[in-house]
Amino acid sequence: MNAAVLAGAVLALHLGVIGFNLFGLLAIPLGAWCGWRFVRVAWWRILHVLALAAVAGQALAGRACFLTRWQDALEGRAGAPAPLIMRFVDRVIFWPLPLWVFALLYLLVWLYVLALLWLVPPAWPRRRVIPKA
Repeated sequence: MNAAVLAGAVLALHLGVIGFNLFGLLAIPLGAWCGWRFVRVAWWRILHVLALAAVAGQALAGRACFLTRWQDALEGRAGAPAPLIMRFVDRVIFWPLPLWVFALLYLLVWLYVLALLWLVPPAWPRRRVIPKA
């Protein structure tokens, strides 16, 4: 498969992860207010916390996101310029700021998500007790 196509697939995956994280940041408090039950689904909430923990952890370790590095490596081998839409999306999600700014931002966002676990607690599945016969 062409490296440029793979780089585009990694970018699409990256956008999906970003969308998932942003959606959760907005949907959880709004859903708690509106009574949406899906915002209390435990596995979804844990996945959201872990995804943001991975982002914050990478930034605090001084490393760029592994998806960013993977995309950069694929584009470096591509030889041809990235398609127009890919260049536009890159400008939207990759800001020219120092890594410490992202580390601080991601840490604050992760702390917010941890606070949401307390403010809007997930509904943990109940264990069924099977009566002894």
